[in-house]
Amino acid sequence: METEEIEAIEGLVERVAAIDVAKASGMVRMRLPHQSREGRRVQEVWNVAATTSAVLELGDRLLCQGVTRVVMEATGSYWKVFFFLLEARGLECWLVNAREVKNVPGRPKTDKLDAVRLAKLAERGMLRPSFVPPKPVRRLRDLTRTRTVLTEERSRHKWRVEKVLEDAQVKLSTVATDIFGVSGRAMMEAMIAGERNPRVLAQMAKGRMAAKTDALALALTGQFEEHHAFLCRTLLDSIDHLTTQIDKLSERIARAIEDLTAHDAGTTGDDRTPVGDRTRSTLVDRLDAIPGIGPTTAQVLLAELGPDMSVFPTPDHLASWAKLCPRTIQSGTKTATGRTGKGNP
Repeated sequence: METEEIEAIEGLVERVAAIDVAKASGMVRMRLPHQSREGRRVQEVWNVAATTSAVLELGDRLLCQGVTRVVMEATGSYWKVFFFLLEARGLECWLVNAREVKNVPGRPKTDKLDAVRLAKLAERGMLRPSFVPPKPVRRLRDLTRTRTVLTEERSRHKWRVEKVLEDAQVKLSTVATDIFGVSGRAMMEAMIAGERNPRVLAQMAKGRMAAKTDALALALTGQFEEHHAFLCRTLLDSIDHLTTQIDKLSERIARAIEDLTAHDAGTTGDDRTPVGDRTRSTLVDRLDAIPGIGPTTAQVLLAELGPDMSVFPTPDHLASWAKLCPRTIQSGTKTATGRTGKGNP
């Protein structure tokens, strides 16, 4: 640890701390008014392990020093241990965009200097906090994002099944719109069980597929062997397992949305409508009423944005936060638009 005096500047946040976050530790820089010399400030820089006990001890020390704001850069998911634990200690925590505090060319790049620069920007009010939703919304976001990951993985497994069928010269997907429907799944299960007669397989068609028996018989004529049966069985079992997990997540997401009603109290937004009169399921229904948005997408939007829109001053701020607006570039008499950002898909 080292301490040094620095010159005072007008309009500062008097007591501020900044953390340069890494995986196993964080470099902390604290800037405070000098105890005996008016107009002077002191700073302390030290390293803190990214463990629960060490971060809680850091929170106690910052509180004892009267720190009013703790700023940290969004580095992967490593910032969460510092942000959540210090926030639980009662400190005001700001998570800032890495683009706004990126390294300046021409100076050395070290964790200590990064923490120093971050603290200087924070105390001068040159940073903006990123949107970090409350804990219930964060949990809902974890559920919806996990469901998205599993859904994408299930789709990849379905593509692999179709690839196996193509390798066996079985053209089921050219006749059936969804080979994993009732009819397609019954045919694949029969082929795995050992049935190879295309006419028998075609007779398993149900509903509108029953009118396509001749086309199905031609499409199912191939060289489906035991090797393909083993691969299909493995992939179909994985698909069924993923479907079960997705259904469990969907049930938990529905409960989490209902719990948001009980968690929030008072009023939200400018309309001052009681939260209890606008349940979260109603919010999902309202989003679902928008053309192009279904129940699943409505749940995702609620998880990403949260139910309280007062965190976004205007609709334009929300669209910009979602990276749906191109950046404005103006110089002299020329005005151009930059690229649209890369938001969460």
